Amino acid sequence: MATQKKGYFLNDGVTKVPSVTTILGRFKESGGLIHWAWKLGMEQKDYREVRDSAADAGTLAHEAVEAYIKNLPYSWKGQEEVIQKAQKAFGAFKEWADQTQLKITHSEIPLVSEKYRFGGTLDAMLINGKRSLGDWKSSNALYTDYLCQLGGYGILWEENFPDMPIDGGYVLVRFDKEFGDFTHKWWNELDTAKKMFLNLREAYELEKELKKRIK
Repeated sequence: MATQKKGYFLNDGVTKVPSVTTILGRFKESGGLIHWAWKLGMEQKDYREVRDSAADAGTLAHEAVEAYIKNLPYSWKGQEEVIQKAQKAFGAFKEWADQTQLKITHSEIPLVSEKYRFGGTLDAMLINGKRSLGDWKSSNALYTDYLCQLGGYGILWEENFPDMPIDGGYVLVRFDKEFGDFTHKWWNELDTAKKMFLNLREAYELEKELKKRIK
């Protein structure tokens, strides 16, 4: 389990290890981001101003879902048009949650792998009575690193909870940034994603060694 210190540490309480998102961020697919910035440039917009402007519909819907999961109140703030899109997406999410009998059993639970030396914070849930791992995204597309992230979370869960298998697969819930559209994907297993994540975990460590050689 992770300690109370900031970040993730092994059981010795001293050795700090990288997070799932830190590892993936080092090798993150940037094609979508580059295209988004290019598209804004063609529209004569500064991507930094757009990025830092009022929250988009997907982000608002994402925030509302997080509040819903934690049984916390949520206050909608932003442009009226954006709020309407976000509320529509949030309503679609709640309808899906009711249909699947969604129940969050572990919300934002931090875990550490002693075997592979990395950590992460994940959500575990019951969908139609079966245990699943899920993640919530606010983005304009799906990317392979999302699957690798779920795969990394799966490795963490299996190591820390060997007697509580993931028998309900993996779920990715996405809210479109511009339109607030709600979509969800389900995979029975993510063995390939787990393998890829572990390869990236090794590459992350090897790169640290190479950097020492070019000082």
